[in-house]
Amino acid sequence: MVRNIVATLAAFVAVSAMLLSTPAESQSDAIKALIARAKSLELDTPYVPPPGDPLEHYASGYAKIMCSAVFVTGLDPAFAMENVGYFTAPYAERAKLGTPRIDREKRAVHVTLPNGVVRTAVQAGSQGCTTLPIGKSDVSELFFKPSVVRPNLPDPKTTPWPMGDVLPSIGLPKEIDKAKLQQALDAAFDPAGMTAAFLVTYKGQIIAERYGENITHTTPLESWSMGKSLSGTLFGILVQRGDYTINQLAPIPEWQTPGDPRGKITIANILHMSSGLRIIAPQDPDYNPKEPYPDHLYLYTGSVDQFKYAATRPLQWPPGRVGRYHNTDPVLTNYLIRLALDKRKENYHAFPQRALFDKIGARNFVMDTDPYGNFLTQGYELAPARDWARIANLYLQDGVWNGERILPEGYAKFVSTVAPAWAEDNRPIYGALFWLNTRDAYPGPRDMYLMNGVGTQRVFIIPSHQMTVVRLGHFKGAAAGDAALKRAMALLMEAVPAVK
Repeated sequence: MVRNIVATLAAFVAVSAMLLSTPAESQSDAIKALIARAKSLELDTPYVPPPGDPLEHYASGYAKIMCSAVFVTGLDPAFAMENVGYFTAPYAERAKLGTPRIDREKRAVHVTLPNGVVRTAVQAGSQGCTTLPIGKSDVSELFFKPSVVRPNLPDPKTTPWPMGDVLPSIGLPKEIDKAKLQQALDAAFDPAGMTAAFLVTYKGQIIAERYGENITHTTPLESWSMGKSLSGTLFGILVQRGDYTINQLAPIPEWQTPGDPRGKITIANILHMSSGLRIIAPQDPDYNPKEPYPDHLYLYTGSVDQFKYAATRPLQWPPGRVGRYHNTDPVLTNYLIRLALDKRKENYHAFPQRALFDKIGARNFVMDTDPYGNFLTQGYELAPARDWARIANLYLQDGVWNGERILPEGYAKFVSTVAPAWAEDNRPIYGALFWLNTRDAYPGPRDMYLMNGVGTQRVFIIPSHQMTVVRLGHFKGAAAGDAALKRAMALLMEAVPAVK
């Protein structure tokens, strides 16, 4: 039962919305071929499952989800228990764990297992919410010192968009079909979909925007694996600075012993989700629900040094040969970021705000960490729609903002080009920590690429239309929300013409 829930939720985004956009009659054959090819390349290395009891890990996820929902997003606890964050805290498991105890004074959430074990998540400065190891219950027991990092930006209430939140009073461009645009906005808010935010920009300006009940343009919302694209963006800044090159061997310390086959993994392999490291993920085409608790989830809930955990997995396939949606790779992307900043003696926790968010006017990103202070932006981050739209527009501008090059020239093309290993797998649906629309999973042109998070969290970047679209929603409405989003996207394609 538990495994089926996890598999269903994960497959909803990673397989159903993308891979299964192929004709129905060919799906089975395609998956069989995918599995067979991987088997033919598989290396003889052991698999060691994550330690601990799965229910303890679900309790970890539940405590963290509730901590973020209550103390970051500002949701009512009863609403959050019913509607948000099923991925690392499946809905069916919550009944086994009982009602979380919310400590507003210490900004902590405690979840008690039937055996009496307590999992605690605490809000840690600007580093969001972190689940503590078993036996620990206070923020003082983290293995790093939390800090507060405030935006170095002018008052958004008096600063024009996009560096602030003051929108221009001019009307819509004449080429926009206003009626279709309104229909798209209405379609996105099917009540069953629980859409929390929907925003459209055209040529950098907001042309449509709406929020759900008790949500505003500054509310940080669950965003899940859209954070993978954020991780790739932060890494791109280091490439622009000269700390790394895309095609160099990845200087992960754990791989530097002579003869270690992981020493052949390149940075491009990691960004392309094709490092070849051996883990289990619910999105795997051969995933068996009877397998151990998936490493892919443990890399959120393990309450260990997740960089070390990812770096110590053995190879399953030769680097760069098999494409798999595995959290090891974005976790290692963040590890590389930390290694470069530690070498520079630069503040790791301030880096995202100073090097990216301050540059583009983003004030409300919250990036969670493990107990060692390592960012877990493979999916543990929250942000409002406007801040995601700012990042999307940075890519539309090929990494340039206000005349400053933030990302390397051509980086937008790099992230939106099919990863070689995924092409070899006959799944041309993934680039470099961004998804591609090459199989028309959503209405829109083939040049459209996207940030994609479980629960139907989406950011679309559409160069041919100079348009971006952000959709965020509460997890319980994911399926209906995805159907509503597809209707909205179809209408948007009619409302906003391609730019000539």
